[in-house]
Amino acid sequence: MAALLSDKSIKKYKENIKGKVWVFPDNVDTDVISPSQYAEDLKGMLDHTCETLIPDFPSKVKDGDVIVAGTNFGCGSSRETAPIIFQEKGIAAIIAESFARIFYRASIARALPILEVEGVLKEFQQGDEIKINIPNAEITNLRTGKTLKGKKIHPILLNILKNGGLEKQLLAELKEKRHHEKD
Repeated sequence: MAALLSDKSIKKYKENIKGKVWVFPDNVDTDVISPSQYAEDLKGMLDHTCETLIPDFPSKVKDGDVIVAGTNFGCGSSRETAPIIFQEKGIAAIIAESFARIFYRASIARALPILEVEGVLKEFQQGDEIKINIPNAEITNLRTGKTLKGKKIHPILLNILKNGGLEKQLLAELKEKRHHEKD
């Protein structure tokens, strides 16, 4: 699973994202996202992610697509591979009514933009186009024109997203600290 440790799938941070929507229900657990029977097989995980919820998701998801979901997204076992799988599939962001705490933190650590927006699930249909402003936590359904405001990402966590993930953030801080120590 060395490929899962790579950061090639981490996209450069964008404040504004536009993409096609995939609608997911409440309580999507990490076992559905990252099926355990493929734990040692990245291609298998990518080929079968979320297929029990949306059978054509693994074959039809495109780079830049966005997931819109209900409550408790990413619940279940704490599989660090779950956000990685979405990044490998090209998901640009995940918007949900709420996230499981571990999934939320793992996504931020991997620089996968996620926003909590109350009532979002009822405002989107499969295939709608969404426009997202990450720092303002604002989303717009481009089919209906309706805009919703979500919960803003804490500035420290937003900075992690902007820096390409937790590892890159920490490396940048260490570099800065060493620079100041030399002065």
